[in-house]
Amino acid sequence: SESISREGAKPRSRRRRDGMSSKSKNLRAFAASRETKKEGVTPALVPKLRFPEFRDAEWWKVTPLQTIARPVADRAVTGDADNILSLSGEHGLVLQSDYFGKKIAGDSAERYLKLLRNDFVYNDRTTKASTFGTIKRLSKYDGGIVSPIYKCFRFHSDENPVFWEWYFESGSHEAALRGLVNEGARAGRFNISISQFLSTAAPRPEESEQQKIAECLSSVDELIAAQARKVDALKTHKKGLMQQLFPREGETQPRLRFPEFQNAGEWEEKPLKEVFSIFQGFAFSSNDSVSEGVRWLKIADVSIQQMNHCAASYLPPDYQGKYQKFAVKRGDYVMALTRPILSKQLKMAPVDEVFDGALLNQRVGKLVTAQDITFVYFLLQTSKVINDIEKSISGSEPPNLSAQQLEDIKTYIPSKRPEQQRIASCLSSLDALITAETQKHEALKTHKKALMQQLFPTTDS
Repeated sequence: SESISREGAKPRSRRRRDGMSSKSKNLRAFAASRETKKEGVTPALVPKLRFPEFRDAEWWKVTPLQTIARPVADRAVTGDADNILSLSGEHGLVLQSDYFGKKIAGDSAERYLKLLRNDFVYNDRTTKASTFGTIKRLSKYDGGIVSPIYKCFRFHSDENPVFWEWYFESGSHEAALRGLVNEGARAGRFNISISQFLSTAAPRPEESEQQKIAECLSSVDELIAAQARKVDALKTHKKGLMQQLFPREGETQPRLRFPEFQNAGEWEEKPLKEVFSIFQGFAFSSNDSVSEGVRWLKIADVSIQQMNHCAASYLPPDYQGKYQKFAVKRGDYVMALTRPILSKQLKMAPVDEVFDGALLNQRVGKLVTAQDITFVYFLLQTSKVINDIEKSISGSEPPNLSAQQLEDIKTYIPSKRPEQQRIASCLSSLDALITAETQKHEALKTHKKALMQQLFPTTDS
């Protein structure tokens, strides 16, 4: 996995392609491939990367889907209503009973289409992640039924369904779908029929090359899944560790203490107003916004334990000096004060280098304390404190957090500052590890996306 994310698949020069060392034969083969050129052949039908054994093979041929696939026309029968599937853009085809915890379709399923494993389902409703809808393969179950609003098709037995799954996920087929979009389509849905969909064409290699590409991308996908499990395991470990490092409900000291503090006695009970305070930002006006200048730190910029960089806002450069007391620096901790709780977690994060020197907006607060600031940051992540905060802001819409609502919430902290620092150091190290592993996960996903773009040719170049 390290060689994949580190080296990628970019060429060093026009004559030679860079290779990767890996125990995986498929990954090593793909990385050793090179861009192939041949006189008289349309470049659009040549993938930028090709496995060595296919460098001199036939070029990919544009093939109408209707010659290699057919519509699914089988209808549901009695007893099938317990296996209703829904199409999720993120998770693919899932059983409603598993995904939603209940069956959400009506009792009558007689018009539903009956799928087999490896059948494909197309939903022409657009999403933020897909311009022309979602296409997924049924891979988790042996069969099931879906609503007739979906367009369903099945490839012939000599086609590799995993190859076609990766082809559709790569976005390579969007150029073909673009030609089907009619001007009268409803917003967000193009009304593409299954016969129209299958009338489109796709570049297609021979079966052996399909298999090689399918194995390669499936291997990368397995690495991504393994990395995601690693990140989830670390987050679960942190949650369990915090339950041990902080006192539970009704207890006055943690169940797990570092050796040097075993005999330090009980923690002190204090109201939150004696533990920390919140310094609120300034009520800047939307009219103050400019295209560039000093960074403006808004509620949307504060996510759960990390800053959000997606929607940058700026204030005039001269505001840096004029409103200096509202500036934050890297290492400060900030909290969203409107809708502060999401999924039982506080929207609170350390200020990173992007927001170093940013000016706080009114509904964002900076934590101020005489205690160890990082310890307080982790204290505010404990389920007990979050539950107490949630109770104090309930009943208002939108829920807003103020210093007054925090004043009387009781908590326990170590009487000795070194114990606070020891706990903060331990959990900070774990957070750093989670961040590093999360970045590896994102790098693998980025690598996979770039790899798909090079393993499939497009017909619109």
